[in-house]
Amino acid sequence: MPHILIVDDDQKIRSMLTRYLGAEGFSVSGAADSNKAYDIIEGHKIDLVLMDLSLQGEDGLDITRVIRKASEVPIIILTGKDDPVDKAIGLEVGADDYVVKPFHLRELLARIKSVLKRVPPTQPQPVDIIVATKNVRFADFKVDFSKRQVLTKNKKPLDLTSGEFKLLSAFVSNPHHVMNRDQLLDHVAGRSWTPYDRSIDTQIRRLRLKIEKTPAQPQLIKTVRGEGYIFTGDVQPC
Repeated sequence: MPHILIVDDDQKIRSMLTRYLGAEGFSVSGAADSNKAYDIIEGHKIDLVLMDLSLQGEDGLDITRVIRKASEVPIIILTGKDDPVDKAIGLEVGADDYVVKPFHLRELLARIKSVLKRVPPTQPQPVDIIVATKNVRFADFKVDFSKRQVLTKNKKPLDLTSGEFKLLSAFVSNPHHVMNRDQLLDHVAGRSWTPYDRSIDTQIRRLRLKIEKTPAQPQLIKTVRGEGYIFTGDVQPC
């Protein structure tokens, strides 16, 4: 019984596909975001992923890059944009097929069966690219890598996206070392980045808002002009 993972933040679509594919003999799991998707992939043998592009936090392309770095599991992208550029990018980052919403369920089923036939089955592989393994402390925070959490001094989990957690993990694993954008992006999403890609700057701004006392004058994640970023916090194992 092939196991299909549906990654889509639309509960109605997840429910519809779960019922339909279940009736067709598939085992089905659903995830609304990257965190849940990674947990399912790490804990189960997944034979195919249906990946929506428009997600909160990490989008479908980012998640596809992370999965593809660690596994050859087939991926079919689902999107509401009938854009040849989006299609090309999706295939370039490792997707095996592309279906535009709204789609006919029988067409989707045919594409699933076709991909499963032409892609050899693979063994499950972890997609976790966290670079550190021991829990650490810095400033008023504790990083718990096993639970993928950052706790405040009041022991409350900090609300971080999966990408923000990976970015912070890269910093605390390499304190007081300048890291350029390509190095940081490789830690965050495991992709080969195009020149002049500045998306990491947006993630760093968001991370600063959550860990810096004065985000406009950061003391933990500092910009090194012309080189990248450096984490200046005192990181201690715990």
